[in-house]
Amino acid sequence: MRSDRVVSPTRPAQAEASVDELVRASGLLARESSATSLIEVLVDQSVDISGSDLAAAYLYVDPDSSTSPLRLVHRRGRYDVPQRLSHDAEAIDFVVTSGEALVLHDRDRRFFTDALLDPTMRSAVVLPLETARTRIGVLILNIRRPDYYHRTHLSFLESFAELASGMLHNCELFEELRDQLRRVEALERYQESVFSSMTNLLVTTDEAGRIRYFNEVASERIGLQEADIGRPFAQAFSGKLDKRIVSTVTSAAADGREVLGVEGILKTGKSGIDFSLNVSPLQGKRGRREGLTLLFTDQSAERELKSQVKVVKEERRVIKDMFARYLSNELVDSIMLQPELVRPGGDKKQATIFFADIRGYTSFSESKEPEYIIDVLNAYFTEAVEIIINHRGYIDKFIGDAIMAVWGVPLVTVEQDAINAVSCAVEIQSRVQARDRSFFRGPANALKVGIGMHTGPLVAGNLGSARRMDYSVIGDTVNVAARLEGVAKGGDVIITESTRDLIGDRFKLQELEPVKVKGKERPIHIFRVIKRVQ
Repeated sequence: MRSDRVVSPTRPAQAEASVDELVRASGLLARESSATSLIEVLVDQSVDISGSDLAAAYLYVDPDSSTSPLRLVHRRGRYDVPQRLSHDAEAIDFVVTSGEALVLHDRDRRFFTDALLDPTMRSAVVLPLETARTRIGVLILNIRRPDYYHRTHLSFLESFAELASGMLHNCELFEELRDQLRRVEALERYQESVFSSMTNLLVTTDEAGRIRYFNEVASERIGLQEADIGRPFAQAFSGKLDKRIVSTVTSAAADGREVLGVEGILKTGKSGIDFSLNVSPLQGKRGRREGLTLLFTDQSAERELKSQVKVVKEERRVIKDMFARYLSNELVDSIMLQPELVRPGGDKKQATIFFADIRGYTSFSESKEPEYIIDVLNAYFTEAVEIIINHRGYIDKFIGDAIMAVWGVPLVTVEQDAINAVSCAVEIQSRVQARDRSFFRGPANALKVGIGMHTGPLVAGNLGSARRMDYSVIGDTVNVAARLEGVAKGGDVIITESTRDLIGDRFKLQELEPVKVKGKERPIHIFRVIKRVQ
Protein backbone atom coordinates (compact mmCIF):
# COMPACT_ATOMS: atom_id res chain seq x y z
CA MET A 1 0.00 0.00 0.00
CA ARG A 2 1.45 3.40 -1.09
CA SER A 3 2.04 5.97 1.60
CA ASP A 4 1.77 9.78 0.99
CA ARG A 5 3.80 10.61 4.06
CA VAL A 6 6.96 12.69 3.38
CA VAL A 7 9.99 11.15 4.98
CA SER A 8 12.46 13.72 6.38
CA PRO A 9 16.12 13.14 5.59
CA THR A 10 18.16 11.56 8.35
CA ARG A 11 20.73 13.61 10.27
CA PRO A 12 23.69 11.89 8.55
CA ALA A 13 22.12 12.72 5.20
CA GLN A 14 21.63 16.35 6.26
CA ALA A 15 25.22 16.58 7.48
CA GLU A 16 26.51 15.08 4.23
CA ALA A 17 24.44 17.58 2.19
CA SER A 18 25.74 20.44 4.36
CA VAL A 19 29.33 19.36 3.72
CA ASP A 20 28.68 19.15 0.00
CA GLU A 21 27.19 22.65 -0.01
CA LEU A 22 30.16 23.95 1.98
CA VAL A 23 32.63 22.40 -0.45
CA ARG A 24 30.79 23.84 -3.44
CA ALA A 25 30.45 27.33 -1.90
CA SER A 26 34.10 27.28 -0.80
CA GLY A 27 35.08 26.59 -4.39
CA LEU A 28 33.21 29.71 -5.45
CA LEU A 29 35.07 31.73 -2.80
CA ALA A 30 38.40 30.37 -3.97
CA ARG A 31 37.82 31.77 -7.47
CA GLU A 32 37.69 35.37 -6.23
CA SER A 33 40.67 37.60 -5.56
CA SER A 34 39.11 40.88 -4.43
CA ALA A 35 37.41 41.66 -1.11
CA THR A 36 34.30 42.97 -2.86
CA SER A 37 33.82 39.76 -4.86
CA LEU A 38 34.42 37.58 -1.80
CA ILE A 39 31.73 39.40 0.18
CA GLU A 40 29.26 39.10 -2.70
CA VAL A 41 29.82 35.33 -2.85
CA LEU A 42 29.53 35.06 0.95
CA VAL A 43 26.17 36.88 1.04
CA ASP A 44 24.68 35.24 -2.06
CA GLN A 45 25.63 31.68 -1.15
CA SER A 46 24.47 32.14 2.45
CA VAL A 47 21.04 33.20 1.18
CA ASP A 48 20.79 30.48 -1.45
CA ILE A 49 21.83 27.60 0.81
CA SER A 50 20.00 28.71 3.96
CA GLY A 51 16.85 29.84 2.12
CA SER A 52 16.88 33.20 3.91
CA ASP A 53 14.79 36.16 2.72
CA LEU A 54 17.45 38.74 3.51
CA ALA A 55 21.20 38.88 4.09
CA ALA A 56 23.56 41.79 4.68
CA ALA A 57 27.30 42.05 5.26
CA TYR A 58 28.57 44.88 7.44
CA LEU A 59 32.29 45.74 7.79
CA TYR A 60 34.01 47.96 10.36
CA VAL A 61 34.86 51.42 9.06
CA ASP A 62 38.04 51.35 11.18
CA PRO A 63 38.87 47.81 12.36
CA ASP A 64 41.53 49.15 14.75
CA SER A 65 39.04 51.30 16.68
CA SER A 66 36.92 49.66 19.38
CA THR A 67 34.14 52.22 18.81
CA SER A 68 34.09 52.05 15.02
CA PRO A 69 30.63 51.79 13.39
CA LEU A 70 29.91 49.16 10.74
CA ARG A 71 28.90 50.06 7.19
CA LEU A 72 26.80 48.06 4.75
CA VAL A 73 28.91 46.63 1.92
CA HIS A 74 26.55 44.10 0.29
CA ARG A 75 22.88 43.15 0.62
CA ARG A 76 20.72 40.39 -0.86
CA GLY A 77 16.91 40.62 -0.71
CA ARG A 78 14.23 43.13 -1.64
CA TYR A 79 14.08 44.76 1.78
CA ASP A 80 15.60 48.03 2.94
CA VAL A 81 18.25 47.69 5.62
CA PRO A 82 20.24 50.21 7.70
CA GLN A 83 23.30 51.63 5.98
CA ARG A 84 25.21 51.66 9.25
CA LEU A 85 25.15 49.77 12.56
CA SER A 86 26.53 51.01 15.87
CA HIS A 87 29.32 49.04 17.53
CA ASP A 88 27.29 48.90 20.75
CA ALA A 89 24.06 47.54 19.19
CA GLU A 90 22.90 44.65 21.39
CA ALA A 91 23.30 41.87 18.84
CA ILE A 92 26.61 43.23 17.48
CA ASP A 93 28.08 43.66 20.95
CA PHE A 94 27.18 40.10 21.92
CA VAL A 95 28.66 38.53 18.78
CA VAL A 96 31.88 40.55 18.96
CA THR A 97 32.36 40.02 22.67
CA SER A 98 31.62 36.29 22.70
CA GLY A 99 33.05 35.45 19.30
CA GLU A 100 30.05 33.15 18.76
CA ALA A 101 27.11 33.22 16.36
CA LEU A 102 23.74 34.50 17.58
CA VAL A 103 20.45 32.78 16.61
CA LEU A 104 17.12 34.57 17.19
CA HIS A 105 14.06 32.29 16.79
CA ASP A 106 11.25 34.84 16.93
CA ARG A 107 10.57 38.55 17.19
CA ASP A 108 8.54 37.92 20.38
CA ARG A 109 11.77 37.41 22.30
CA ARG A 110 12.72 40.35 24.48
CA PHE A 111 16.39 40.38 23.54
CA PHE A 112 18.47 40.94 20.38
CA THR A 113 15.58 42.15 18.24
CA ASP A 114 17.99 44.57 16.56
CA ALA A 115 19.27 41.51 14.67
CA LEU A 116 16.02 41.71 12.61
CA LEU A 117 16.79 44.26 9.88
CA ASP A 118 13.18 44.58 8.62
CA PRO A 119 9.89 44.72 10.58
CA THR A 120 8.49 41.70 8.67
CA MET A 121 11.35 39.40 9.69
CA ARG A 122 10.84 36.78 12.46
CA SER A 123 14.12 34.79 12.68
CA ALA A 124 17.75 35.89 12.46
CA VAL A 125 21.35 34.68 12.52
CA VAL A 126 24.27 37.03 13.24
CA LEU A 127 27.74 35.64 12.48
CA PRO A 128 31.07 37.29 13.32
CA LEU A 129 33.52 37.86 10.48
CA GLU A 130 36.89 37.73 12.17
CA THR A 131 40.23 35.98 12.45
CA ALA A 132 42.42 35.29 15.44
CA ARG A 133 44.21 38.61 14.83
CA THR A 134 41.66 41.00 13.45
CA ARG A 135 37.95 41.73 13.39
CA ILE A 136 36.33 42.37 10.02
CA GLY A 137 32.56 42.71 10.50
CA VAL A 138 29.34 40.68 10.74
CA LEU A 139 27.02 38.72 8.44
CA ILE A 140 23.30 38.97 9.27
CA LEU A 141 20.59 36.68 7.78
CA ASN A 142 16.82 37.12 8.30
CA ILE A 143 13.68 35.22 7.31
CA ARG A 144 9.98 35.93 7.78
CA ARG A 145 9.29 32.53 9.41
CA PRO A 146 9.78 31.94 13.16
CA ASP A 147 12.01 29.15 14.54
CA TYR A 148 13.62 28.67 11.13
CA TYR A 149 17.36 28.37 11.65
CA HIS A 150 18.46 24.97 13.05
CA ARG A 151 21.74 23.24 13.78
CA THR A 152 22.41 22.23 10.15
CA HIS A 153 21.97 25.84 8.97
CA LEU A 154 24.21 27.11 11.73
CA SER A 155 26.90 24.52 11.11
CA PHE A 156 27.19 25.47 7.44
CA LEU A 157 26.95 29.21 8.05
CA GLU A 158 29.59 29.24 10.80
CA SER A 159 32.02 27.22 8.72
CA PHE A 160 31.39 29.28 5.60
CA ALA A 161 31.72 32.62 7.47
CA GLU A 162 34.95 31.46 9.15
CA LEU A 163 36.39 30.40 5.77
CA ALA A 164 35.34 33.68 4.15
CA SER A 165 36.84 35.65 7.05
CA GLY A 166 40.22 34.03 6.52
CA MET A 167 40.09 34.73 2.80
CA LEU A 168 39.07 38.35 3.42
CA HIS A 169 41.97 38.79 5.80
CA ASN A 170 44.37 37.23 3.30
CA CYS A 171 42.96 39.51 0.61
CA GLU A 172 43.59 42.54 2.83
CA LEU A 173 47.15 41.38 3.50
CA PHE A 174 47.67 40.87 -0.24
CA GLU A 175 46.43 44.41 -0.96
CA GLU A 176 48.75 45.81 1.70
CA LEU A 177 51.65 43.83 0.22
CA ARG A 178 50.79 45.07 -3.28
CA ASP A 179 50.59 48.68 -2.04
CA GLN A 180 53.95 48.27 -0.34
CA LEU A 181 55.37 46.86 -3.57
CA ARG A 182 54.02 49.84 -5.50
CA ARG A 183 55.66 52.22 -3.03
CA VAL A 184 58.96 50.37 -3.27
CA GLU A 185 58.82 50.41 -7.08
CA ALA A 186 57.92 54.12 -7.07
CA LEU A 187 60.82 54.81 -4.69
CA GLU A 188 63.17 52.83 -6.95
CA ARG A 189 61.99 54.79 -10.00
CA TYR A 190 62.42 58.06 -8.10
CA GLN A 191 65.87 57.05 -6.91
CA GLU A 192 66.88 56.02 -10.43
CA SER A 193 65.52 59.32 -11.78
CA VAL A 194 67.56 61.26 -9.21
CA PHE A 195 70.73 59.31 -9.95
CA SER A 196 70.20 59.57 -13.72
CA SER A 197 69.70 63.34 -13.58
CA MET A 198 72.91 63.88 -11.59
CA THR A 199 75.75 65.59 -13.40
CA ASN A 200 78.26 63.90 -11.09
CA LEU A 201 79.51 60.36 -11.66
CA LEU A 202 78.13 57.95 -9.06
CA VAL A 203 79.54 54.46 -8.44
CA THR A 204 78.79 52.15 -5.50
CA THR A 205 80.54 48.97 -4.38
CA ASP A 206 79.50 46.09 -2.14
CA GLU A 207 81.25 44.89 1.01
CA ALA A 208 83.67 42.82 -1.11
CA GLY A 209 84.72 45.82 -3.21
CA ARG A 210 82.77 44.76 -6.30
CA ILE A 211 80.87 47.30 -8.40
CA ARG A 212 77.22 47.23 -7.43
CA TYR A 213 75.73 50.27 -9.21
CA PHE A 214 76.69 53.17 -11.47
CA ASN A 215 74.51 55.97 -12.81
CA GLU A 216 73.93 56.92 -16.43
CA VAL A 217 76.53 59.70 -16.40
CA ALA A 218 79.19 57.28 -15.16
CA SER A 219 78.25 54.89 -17.93
CA GLU A 220 78.54 57.59 -20.60
CA ARG A 221 81.71 59.29 -19.33
CA ILE A 222 83.72 56.29 -18.04
CA GLY A 223 82.33 53.62 -20.37
CA LEU A 224 81.01 51.31 -17.63
CA GLN A 225 78.65 48.59 -18.87
CA GLU A 226 76.27 46.05 -17.36
CA ALA A 227 79.08 43.46 -17.59
CA ASP A 228 81.04 45.54 -15.06
CA ILE A 229 78.44 44.90 -12.34
CA GLY A 230 80.10 42.45 -9.95
CA ARG A 231 83.65 43.21 -11.11
CA PRO A 232 86.19 44.31 -8.49
CA PHE A 233 86.51 48.09 -8.43
CA ALA A 234 90.31 47.96 -8.78
CA GLN A 235 89.98 45.75 -11.86
CA ALA A 236 87.23 47.81 -13.53
CA PHE A 237 89.18 51.06 -13.04
CA SER A 238 92.58 49.66 -13.84
CA GLY A 239 94.34 52.05 -16.20
CA LYS A 240 91.69 54.72 -15.62
CA LEU A 241 92.68 55.82 -12.12
CA ASP A 242 96.07 56.39 -10.55
CA LYS A 243 97.17 53.51 -8.31
CA ARG A 244 97.32 55.92 -5.39
CA ILE A 245 93.61 56.68 -5.71
CA VAL A 246 92.68 53.00 -6.10
CA SER A 247 94.68 52.28 -2.95
CA THR A 248 92.84 55.09 -1.12
CA VAL A 249 89.47 53.58 -2.11
CA THR A 250 90.59 50.11 -1.00
CA SER A 251 91.76 51.44 2.37
CA ALA A 252 88.48 53.33 2.89
CA ALA A 253 86.56 50.10 2.24
CA ALA A 254 88.69 48.19 4.76
CA ASP A 255 88.53 50.88 7.46
CA GLY A 256 84.94 52.02 6.84
CA ARG A 257 86.07 55.65 6.85
CA GLU A 258 85.05 58.66 4.80
CA VAL A 259 87.55 60.30 2.43
CA LEU A 260 86.78 63.71 0.92
CA GLY A 261 88.35 65.83 -1.81
CA VAL A 262 90.67 63.33 -3.46
CA GLU A 263 91.73 64.96 -6.74
CA GLY A 264 93.08 63.35 -9.88
CA ILE A 265 92.57 62.63 -13.56
CA LEU A 266 90.14 59.91 -14.69
CA LYS A 267 91.34 58.63 -18.05
CA THR A 268 88.48 58.16 -20.50
CA GLY A 269 89.79 57.34 -23.97
CA LYS A 270 91.71 60.21 -25.57
CA SER A 271 90.62 62.75 -22.99
CA GLY A 272 90.40 62.77 -19.22
CA ILE A 273 88.20 64.10 -16.44
CA ASP A 274 89.72 66.43 -13.88
CA PHE A 275 87.83 65.16 -10.87
CA SER A 276 87.36 65.58 -7.15
CA LEU A 277 86.37 62.31 -5.43
CA ASN A 278 84.35 61.85 -2.23
CA VAL A 279 84.29 58.34 -0.75
CA SER A 280 81.60 57.52 1.83
CA PRO A 281 80.90 54.15 3.54
CA LEU A 282 77.51 52.52 3.04
CA GLN A 283 76.07 51.15 6.27
CA GLY A 284 73.11 48.87 6.79
CA LYS A 285 71.20 48.02 9.92
CA ARG A 286 73.20 47.96 13.16
CA GLY A 287 76.15 49.64 11.43
CA ARG A 288 76.94 46.69 9.17
CA ARG A 289 79.28 47.69 6.33
CA GLU A 290 77.72 47.23 2.92
CA GLY A 291 80.28 48.89 0.66
CA LEU A 292 81.16 52.38 -0.55
CA THR A 293 79.64 55.32 -2.41
CA LEU A 294 82.08 57.02 -4.79
CA LEU A 295 81.06 60.44 -6.13
CA PHE A 296 83.25 61.90 -8.88
CA THR A 297 82.77 65.65 -9.49
CA ASP A 298 83.95 66.90 -12.87
CA GLN A 299 85.88 70.01 -11.84
CA SER A 300 86.23 71.19 -15.46
CA ALA A 301 82.45 71.23 -15.88
CA GLU A 302 82.06 72.84 -12.46
CA ARG A 303 84.48 75.63 -13.37
CA GLU A 304 82.60 76.18 -16.64
CA LEU A 305 79.30 76.33 -14.75
CA LYS A 306 80.73 78.85 -12.28
CA SER A 307 81.91 80.93 -15.23
CA GLN A 308 78.41 80.85 -16.74
CA VAL A 309 76.90 81.83 -13.39
CA LYS A 310 79.35 84.72 -13.18
CA VAL A 311 78.28 85.89 -16.65
CA VAL A 312 74.59 85.70 -15.67
CA LYS A 313 75.25 87.65 -12.47
CA GLU A 314 77.11 90.30 -14.45
CA GLU A 315 74.23 90.55 -16.95
CA ARG A 316 71.78 91.04 -14.09
CA ARG A 317 74.04 93.65 -12.48
CA VAL A 318 74.18 95.58 -15.76
CA ILE A 319 70.39 95.39 -16.08
CA LYS A 320 69.93 96.59 -12.51
CA ASP A 321 72.35 99.48 -13.02
CA MET A 322 70.59 100.39 -16.26
CA PHE A 323 67.02 100.43 -14.97
CA ALA A 324 67.06 100.78 -11.17
CA ARG A 325 66.88 104.59 -11.24
CA TYR A 326 64.10 104.74 -13.85
CA LEU A 327 61.78 101.82 -13.03
CA SER A 328 59.99 100.47 -9.96
CA ASN A 329 61.73 97.69 -8.01
CA GLU A 330 58.99 95.29 -9.08
CA LEU A 331 59.69 95.89 -12.78
CA VAL A 332 63.46 95.71 -12.29
CA ASP A 333 63.08 92.31 -10.57
CA SER A 334 60.90 91.07 -13.47
CA ILE A 335 63.47 92.19 -16.05
CA MET A 336 66.32 90.54 -14.12
CA LEU A 337 64.41 87.26 -14.33
CA GLN A 338 63.94 87.77 -18.09
CA PRO A 339 67.21 89.39 -19.30
CA GLU A 340 66.36 88.47 -22.90
CA LEU A 341 63.87 91.36 -22.85
CA VAL A 342 66.79 93.80 -23.04
CA ARG A 343 69.14 91.83 -25.25
CA PRO A 344 71.61 93.77 -27.42
CA GLY A 345 70.12 95.33 -30.55
CA GLY A 346 66.61 96.58 -31.17
CA ASP A 347 63.31 94.89 -30.54
CA LYS A 348 59.90 95.89 -31.87
CA LYS A 349 57.36 96.88 -29.20
CA GLN A 350 53.88 98.38 -28.93
CA ALA A 351 54.20 101.19 -26.40
CA THR A 352 52.77 104.48 -25.14
CA ILE A 353 55.09 107.51 -25.27
CA PHE A 354 54.72 110.44 -22.85
CA PHE A 355 56.28 113.92 -23.18
CA ALA A 356 55.78 116.48 -20.40
CA ASP A 357 57.16 120.03 -20.91
CA ILE A 358 57.07 123.05 -18.60
CA ARG A 359 55.07 125.97 -20.07
CA GLY A 360 56.52 129.45 -19.49
CA TYR A 361 59.96 128.05 -18.69
CA THR A 362 61.93 130.05 -21.29
CA SER A 363 60.75 133.49 -20.17
CA PHE A 364 60.97 132.42 -16.51
CA SER A 365 64.58 131.25 -16.79
CA GLU A 366 65.88 134.34 -18.62
CA SER A 367 66.07 136.49 -15.47
CA LYS A 368 67.00 133.80 -12.93
CA GLU A 369 70.29 132.50 -11.65
CA PRO A 370 71.26 129.02 -13.01
CA GLU A 371 71.48 127.59 -9.48
CA TYR A 372 67.91 128.65 -8.73
CA ILE A 373 66.63 127.24 -12.04
CA ILE A 374 68.29 123.89 -11.28
CA ASP A 375 66.64 123.81 -7.85
CA VAL A 376 63.20 124.50 -9.41
CA LEU A 377 63.64 121.79 -12.04
CA ASN A 378 64.93 119.21 -9.55
CA ALA A 379 62.02 119.82 -7.16
CA TYR A 380 59.54 119.27 -10.02
CA PHE A 381 61.42 116.30 -11.53
CA THR A 382 61.68 114.58 -8.13
CA GLU A 383 57.91 114.44 -7.65
CA ALA A 384 57.07 113.80 -11.32
CA VAL A 385 59.54 110.89 -11.56
CA GLU A 386 58.07 109.20 -8.46
CA ILE A 387 54.57 109.45 -9.97
CA ILE A 388 55.79 107.94 -13.27
CA ILE A 389 57.57 105.05 -11.53
CA ASN A 390 54.54 104.38 -9.30
CA HIS A 391 52.49 104.00 -12.49
CA ARG A 392 55.01 101.45 -13.86
CA GLY A 393 56.52 103.83 -16.40
CA TYR A 394 60.13 103.95 -17.65
CA ILE A 395 62.00 107.28 -17.57
CA ASP A 396 63.71 107.39 -20.95
CA LYS A 397 65.43 110.74 -20.63
CA PHE A 398 65.29 114.37 -19.50
CA ILE A 399 65.42 116.90 -22.33
CA GLY A 400 66.04 120.29 -20.76
CA ASP A 401 62.83 121.03 -18.86
CA ALA A 402 60.96 118.09 -20.49
CA ILE A 403 60.51 114.49 -19.36
CA MET A 404 60.23 111.63 -21.84
CA ALA A 405 58.71 108.44 -20.39
CA VAL A 406 57.58 105.15 -21.91
CA TRP A 407 55.00 102.50 -20.97
CA GLY A 408 55.43 99.10 -22.65
CA VAL A 409 59.21 98.63 -22.42
CA PRO A 410 60.81 96.39 -21.54
CA LEU A 411 57.63 94.58 -20.31
CA VAL A 412 54.59 94.86 -22.58
CA THR A 413 50.90 94.91 -21.58
CA VAL A 414 49.53 97.19 -24.30
CA GLU A 415 46.11 98.11 -22.91
CA GLN A 416 47.22 98.42 -19.30
CA ASP A 417 50.28 100.39 -20.40
CA ALA A 418 48.06 103.04 -22.02
CA ILE A 419 45.79 103.20 -18.94
CA ASN A 420 48.79 103.57 -16.61
CA ALA A 421 50.31 106.30 -18.80
CA VAL A 422 47.13 108.41 -18.94
CA SER A 423 46.54 107.90 -15.20
CA CYS A 424 50.07 109.12 -14.56
CA ALA A 425 49.56 112.25 -16.70
CA VAL A 426 46.31 113.09 -14.90
CA GLU A 427 47.99 112.70 -11.50
CA ILE A 428 50.93 114.93 -12.51
CA GLN A 429 48.56 117.70 -13.66
CA SER A 430 46.61 117.29 -10.42
CA ARG A 431 49.83 117.81 -8.41
CA VAL A 432 50.84 120.84 -10.51
CA GLN A 433 47.43 122.43 -9.82
CA ALA A 434 47.42 121.58 -6.10
CA ARG A 435 47.87 124.46 -3.67
CA ASP A 436 50.08 122.40 -1.35
CA ARG A 437 52.50 121.33 -4.06
CA SER A 438 56.18 121.13 -3.07
CA PHE A 439 57.51 122.61 -6.35
CA PHE A 440 56.85 125.67 -8.58
CA ARG A 441 56.70 127.92 -5.53
CA GLY A 442 57.53 131.62 -5.16
CA PRO A 443 58.68 133.16 -8.45
CA ALA A 444 57.99 129.81 -10.20
CA ASN A 445 54.34 129.82 -9.15
CA ALA A 446 53.06 130.61 -12.66
CA LEU A 447 54.76 127.63 -14.35
CA LYS A 448 52.50 124.94 -15.80
CA VAL A 449 53.00 121.62 -17.61
CA GLY A 450 51.73 120.44 -21.00
CA ILE A 451 51.65 116.68 -21.72
CA GLY A 452 51.35 114.91 -25.08
CA MET A 453 50.93 111.12 -25.54
CA HIS A 454 50.72 108.61 -28.38
CA THR A 455 50.53 104.80 -28.60
CA GLY A 456 52.03 102.81 -31.45
CA PRO A 457 54.89 100.63 -32.72
CA LEU A 458 58.50 101.52 -32.02
CA VAL A 459 61.93 99.96 -31.62
CA ALA A 460 63.42 99.59 -28.13
CA GLY A 461 66.97 98.58 -27.36
CA ASN A 462 70.43 99.49 -26.22
CA LEU A 463 71.57 102.53 -28.22
CA GLY A 464 75.02 104.08 -28.15
CA SER A 465 78.62 103.01 -28.52
CA ALA A 466 80.96 100.58 -26.85
CA ARG A 467 82.00 103.38 -24.48
CA ARG A 468 78.48 104.40 -23.48
CA MET A 469 75.14 102.74 -24.12
CA ASP A 470 71.60 103.51 -22.95
CA TYR A 471 68.31 101.67 -23.25
CA SER A 472 65.97 103.89 -25.28
CA VAL A 473 63.22 103.92 -27.93
CA ILE A 474 63.05 105.32 -31.46
CA GLY A 475 60.45 105.48 -34.19
CA ASP A 476 57.55 107.45 -35.62
CA THR A 477 55.49 106.90 -32.45
CA VAL A 478 58.09 108.87 -30.48
CA ASN A 479 58.03 111.70 -33.02
CA VAL A 480 54.21 111.99 -32.94
CA ALA A 481 54.14 112.11 -29.12
CA ALA A 482 56.78 114.85 -29.15
CA ARG A 483 54.73 116.90 -31.64
CA LEU A 484 51.59 116.53 -29.50
CA GLU A 485 53.45 117.84 -26.46
CA GLY A 486 53.94 120.99 -28.47
CA VAL A 487 50.18 121.17 -29.12
CA ALA A 488 49.32 120.78 -25.42
CA LYS A 489 48.77 123.98 -23.47
CA GLY A 490 49.60 124.45 -19.80
CA GLY A 491 47.43 122.03 -17.80
CA ASP A 492 46.52 119.87 -20.85
CA VAL A 493 46.89 116.13 -21.34
CA ILE A 494 46.54 115.49 -25.08
CA ILE A 495 46.26 111.92 -26.44
CA THR A 496 45.80 110.44 -29.90
CA GLU A 497 43.02 108.22 -31.18
CA SER A 498 45.19 105.09 -30.81
CA THR A 499 45.64 105.78 -27.10
CA ARG A 500 41.93 106.62 -26.70
CA ASP A 501 40.96 103.22 -28.20
CA LEU A 502 42.94 101.42 -25.47
CA ILE A 503 41.76 103.26 -22.36
CA GLY A 504 38.04 102.68 -22.99
CA ASP A 505 35.60 104.70 -20.89
CA ARG A 506 37.85 105.03 -17.84
CA PHE A 507 38.47 108.74 -18.52
CA LYS A 508 36.31 111.69 -19.48
CA LEU A 509 37.59 113.05 -22.81
CA GLN A 510 37.00 116.10 -25.02
CA GLU A 511 37.56 115.63 -28.73
CA LEU A 512 39.53 118.48 -30.31
CA GLU A 513 40.10 119.62 -33.87
CA PRO A 514 42.44 117.27 -35.73
CA VAL A 515 45.97 118.67 -35.97
CA LYS A 516 48.51 118.58 -38.74
CA VAL A 517 51.78 117.10 -37.54
CA LYS A 518 55.07 117.39 -39.33
CA GLY A 519 55.83 114.23 -41.28
CA LYS A 520 52.16 113.17 -41.48
CA GLU A 521 50.05 113.68 -44.61
CA ARG A 522 46.71 113.53 -42.81
CA PRO A 523 45.66 115.41 -39.68
CA ILE A 524 45.71 113.41 -36.44
CA HIS A 525 42.57 113.04 -34.31
CA ILE A 526 43.34 114.17 -30.77
CA PHE A 527 41.55 114.32 -27.42
CA ARG A 528 41.97 116.29 -24.21
CA VAL A 529 41.78 114.19 -21.02
CA ILE A 530 39.50 115.97 -18.54
CA LYS A 531 39.60 113.57 -15.59
CA ARG A 532 39.49 109.95 -14.59
CA VAL A 533 35.99 108.50 -14.22
CA GLN A 534 35.61 106.93 -10.77
